[in-house]
Amino acid sequence: MSLETPRSDFSSLGELNVVSNPVSGHASPSEVMYPGGPQTDGGLLAPGDPIPENAGPGGRRPEWLKVRIGAGSTYANTKHVLRDEALNTVCEEARCPNIGECWALGTATFMILGSVCTRNCGFCAIDTGRPPITDWDEPRRVAEAVSLMRLQHVVVTMVARDDLPDGGAGMVAETIRQIRLANPGTSIEVLISDLNGRPDDIRTVVEAQPDILNHNVETVPRLQRAVRRRARWDRSVSVLTQGRAVATEIGFDEMVTKTGIMLGLGEDWDEIVEAMRLLREAEVEVLTIGQYLRPSRQHLPLVKYYTPAEFMALRRIGLEMGFKHVQAGPLVRSSYHAAEQVPGRETAAAV
Repeated sequence: MSLETPRSDFSSLGELNVVSNPVSGHASPSEVMYPGGPQTDGGLLAPGDPIPENAGPGGRRPEWLKVRIGAGSTYANTKHVLRDEALNTVCEEARCPNIGECWALGTATFMILGSVCTRNCGFCAIDTGRPPITDWDEPRRVAEAVSLMRLQHVVVTMVARDDLPDGGAGMVAETIRQIRLANPGTSIEVLISDLNGRPDDIRTVVEAQPDILNHNVETVPRLQRAVRRRARWDRSVSVLTQGRAVATEIGFDEMVTKTGIMLGLGEDWDEIVEAMRLLREAEVEVLTIGQYLRPSRQHLPLVKYYTPAEFMALRRIGLEMGFKHVQAGPLVRSSYHAAEQVPGRETAAAV
């Protein structure tokens, strides 16, 4: 399917409006999430602005859920490099609403170990089934693509590979090493599966020294079973705490731990804040919070749209709790503006 044609799933469900041209202050996800610019009241609403109507499924589509179709030479070059290197991106496989903006900026999130996941999470658009034979040359091609795209920061994610003895940890580590070899100045974030909580596999990834170790809890503890059928909250948090312990042991204290939560699956406000508190107790440093968008009618239903003002409030709460960085907004995804979360690269736009 051509990337110039929007996926039908979101818009047909009335949960996302794809537009081909800028529309009055909604030229990109950044501008949707940060009306008035990133310097204005946390970047989400200007002081005194009215809070938009919080429409739900079946009601009027929220004005803030508008994105642009990708275009331009940089977008085309990004697509060209990914195709030439036969690489997968989570941008496409997970139907990320920010693909137009991010690819136009020359950034992408590489997805290694294939495009078929061994798990069947209720929210995810990635194909589920028996993965094909593992492509052991993939790390080299990812590193080559990073060079061709001249990326200063790269995000590498993975499908869950419960069929492999190490869950894919060795491939993640080798991808980090290959990127470092070919691109010594590029910072690296890895977004990994829970690796079934195995300490040796978590160690394998951390000893390769990613700048950011990311694993998403996805939702509040109460909804884990429905949202992530083969995952657990405590195991997911332990991935990050074990990773931090290994980093400390090997003298790599600069590694950042990160996780993400989707909203709109039926959680309540107190549960969100409590989940954030538990993550801070686990010393997680970076948190992303975004709106769940239902990929198809076979996926979990969307219960609620959260307003930009609500995301702004959660960002403030998170910063008060002690998170070093909180990226919160309706179209925020785990790797959105990820370079801003690398120590030393913080910018005013990182809200």
